Amino acid sequence: MHYKQVKSILSPKNGMNLYRGCTHGCIYCDSRSDCYQMQHRFEDIEVKANAITLLEEALLKKRSRCMIATGSMSDPYLPLEKTEQLTRRSLELIDRYEFGFSVITKSDLILRDIDLLQSIHRKARCVVQMTLTTYDEALCRKLEPNVATTARRFQVLKELQKAGIPTVVWMTPILPFLNDTKQNIQGLLEYCGEAGVQGILTFGMGLTLRSGNREYYYQKLDEHFPGVKEQYIRKYGTSYQLGLPNSHELDAIVANFCRKNHMRFETSSVFEYLTHFDDSGGQLSLFDAQ
Repeated sequence: MHYKQVKSILSPKNGMNLYRGCTHGCIYCDSRSDCYQMQHRFEDIEVKANAITLLEEALLKKRSRCMIATGSMSDPYLPLEKTEQLTRRSLELIDRYEFGFSVITKSDLILRDIDLLQSIHRKARCVVQMTLTTYDEALCRKLEPNVATTARRFQVLKELQKAGIPTVVWMTPILPFLNDTKQNIQGLLEYCGEAGVQGILTFGMGLTLRSGNREYYYQKLDEHFPGVKEQYIRKYGTSYQLGLPNSHELDAIVANFCRKNHMRFETSSVFEYLTHFDDSGGQLSLFDAQ
């Protein structure tokens, strides 16, 4: 872990990453890709030391309230969040100024902040997104070794449901030759149904590999699944998008389930749901924010 002073915290689309890097160890993680030009070891987490100051300044400058999102590049509930508390302090600001909040995580540490999530949802809007890729617990521990397993994440979704906080599931990536089975998808869908999620994202099923994360992924395939790397090389070569031979079948299973249970499943519809914010209060002033 190391600290860094950064120049800004909110993107033009109101996304933020309080940390850079990750210790979850998910073998497929795209954030390892060379294109992101990380200047430090991926597991050496960069803590954005002035993030809270920058976030408050950014919120005060907003002409209207909106959804503030986090978790796209680095899970905001890494183990070091227990002591650093950048995520909780950010939530306190978002709650104070009555903005909305959207987060994606694989960690059960989010339950620590359920009080703030509920408060934000009462005043504005809050949506929690949880990644579920693998129903089989033993396989999950190989694919996503240092984070809450799928069964635990399902329990988190249930706790959020009880707390009245809407949820969305990212059912991605689905990995060729590993978790690309009907049984896996059906097991995950059972969890989604019981937890009452509002939508499911699949991005068409499959996996993406770029320079940086491809090498790490293949290293882990050799470690845990001997012979599977060679199957990838024969079938996909150096392709960026690794589609599944049965992707249409698996996507149809998800789509039919979502229609039956009145859940969103088209990517555009889910993202519209995640970003929608009805700022009926109109323009914010500095006085209003205080």
